[in-house]
Amino acid sequence: MSDAAGIIQLIGRLLFAGYFVFVGVGFHVAMTKMAEGYAQSAGFPVPAIAGWPTGLWMAAGGLSLILGIWPDIGALMIAAFAIVAAAYFHRFWELDDPMQKQTQQQLFGRNVIILGACLVMFGFFTAAGDALRYTITGPAFDL
Repeated sequence: MSDAAGIIQLIGRLLFAGYFVFVGVGFHVAMTKMAEGYAQSAGFPVPAIAGWPTGLWMAAGGLSLILGIWPDIGALMIAAFAIVAAAYFHRFWELDDPMQKQTQQQLFGRNVIILGACLVMFGFFTAAGDALRYTITGPAFDL
C-alpha cells in the first residue's frame, strides 16, 4: 500500500472511529443513568449494560480503529454495537407517530450504514494484512 493510500485510509479511520469514542465516552459513560433509562424504556433486555459498559465497548472499538491495534477486531466491535442498536432502539416499524417513525427510520438507516462500513473495513483490513499502513499491529484475522 502506498503512503498516500495509507494516509487516506488513516484519515477515514480517524473520522469514522472518532465518533464512537466521542459518543461512547461523552454519552454512554458520562450519562450512564440516562442511557440505562432509555434502554429500559425501549425494552432492552439488559438495560444496565447500556450505560458505561456500552460506552467502554464503543470507545475500545473506536480506539482500536484509530490506533490500528487489531483494527479488524475494532470494526467488528462497532458492527456488533450497530446491530444491537438498530434491532432494539430504532424499531421504526412499531411506531404510529409519523415524526417519531421518520426519526427512528433515519437512525435505523444510520446503523445499517455503520454496519456496512464496518464490514467493508473488516474485509479491507484482513485482506491488506501486514501491508496495512499507519497501525500499531496488523489485523488479528488473515482472510
